Amino acid sequence: MRTSSTIRTGRTVKRTTRAAATLAVAALALSLTACGGDDDNGGGDNGDKGGGTKAPASSVTLPKLDGESLEVAAVWTGTEQKNFKQVLTEFEKRTGAKVTFVPAQDPIINFLGSKIAGGAPPDVAMLPQPGAIKQAVDKGWAKPLGAEATKELGENYSQGWQDIGKVGGKQYGVYYKAANKSLIWYNAQVFENAGAAEPKTWDELLDTAQMVYDSGVAPFSVGGADGWTLTDWFENVYLSQAGPEKYDRLAQHEIKWTDPSVKEALTTLAEIWGKKDFVAGGASGALQTEFPASVTQTFTGGDQPKAGMVYEGDFAQVNIGETKAKIGTDAKVFPFPAVGDTAPVVSGGDAAVILKDSKAAQALATWLASPDAAAIQAKLGGFLSPNKSIDSSVYPNEVQKKIADALIAAGDDFRFDMSDQAPQAFGGTPGKGEWKTLQDFLKNPKDVAGAQAKLEADAAAAYGG
Repeated sequence: MRTSSTIRTGRTVKRTTRAAATLAVAALALSLTACGGDDDNGGGDNGDKGGGTKAPASSVTLPKLDGESLEVAAVWTGTEQKNFKQVLTEFEKRTGAKVTFVPAQDPIINFLGSKIAGGAPPDVAMLPQPGAIKQAVDKGWAKPLGAEATKELGENYSQGWQDIGKVGGKQYGVYYKAANKSLIWYNAQVFENAGAAEPKTWDELLDTAQMVYDSGVAPFSVGGADGWTLTDWFENVYLSQAGPEKYDRLAQHEIKWTDPSVKEALTTLAEIWGKKDFVAGGASGALQTEFPASVTQTFTGGDQPKAGMVYEGDFAQVNIGETKAKIGTDAKVFPFPAVGDTAPVVSGGDAAVILKDSKAAQALATWLASPDAAAIQAKLGGFLSPNKSIDSSVYPNEVQKKIADALIAAGDDFRFDMSDQAPQAFGGTPGKGEWKTLQDFLKNPKDVAGAQAKLEADAAAAYGG
């Protein structure tokens, strides 16, 4: 599963100032620092444990749909799929409709293309990049949201989250799931043994990594088998170092990947990726490690886990929940450190898009835009909602509650995942484009110029020049 999925779009995400980004990061840092270490619940399937208050039973009006059937496609697997099915089950109870989950493969646009060509598209698809929404619209697959879904979206979402679901001024996507992708999780015991503290700058991160290494543990676990994790590393470094305006321009390919700013970011990444024994298993080991394993191997093995830190978004809590580590006690988190003037704020998300327009499909989109739906999955852990009407007390632990509060407090002051704004051929296809080039760069981080040339060639082809 591409856990961090976020759709690429040809439109520019709302531009924000460095000052706004700084405030958002400061809020996040303050929130995470305030998280106590006595949480009893991890990030897995916690049922009703630690759920706090429940969302109102009927904050959204849905039609009766007895006898109607729907199919919903998504790339989610494992716990994430299981938890989302609980949201669909509640929709069935409230409407009488029957909903079937259809497991999709990455890239989902190719999967949907095959389904549509065969005359059997799902009614709704959860698209994991803004560019995929635009592609679905351009191909004539996606249907605009109706009045009820649009109304629900307007009541519960900031303008920025509404805008990234629009194409040509029309609303097509409901961003049901969000991700805060500017976090580094760490093994608290490893840090204690190393005498390390949470870093706030890139230089401090390098110093912390050296301390962890000197204590006998590899500093970083990297899930390099999944290319999207590497794009996320790059985006955080680039946003902080080059700034939001260049980030927006590179996201739209208004500047080339051969730009000096890209060279600087890759060179910075090489300070970790190219440092001997800083990555668990070395480059070859990282390239054989999928994202879930990169998380779990950081929080298993007692005093000698395979790594002390793992970078990724809030959704890593699902995988931490598969270990015995308690979030907030054994597994802690800090914001991605500032590389340049400010720390980065990178977000991602998954949007519900209607492919077969019907009363039932529109009702499901309305449901997914409601706080009722979001609260069900939020309570189960490993999930973050951009829905500002959700009561954050439903999150299963203080760490996740604070991350959620910080996301909502940021309002429109975020940058959407860059690779997910790109055409899928460049930013979201296994073994191709940015994913493949960054995997090659992880293997040979000295070849900055070669990586830039390949990134530019692939981007030019995908963006059409």
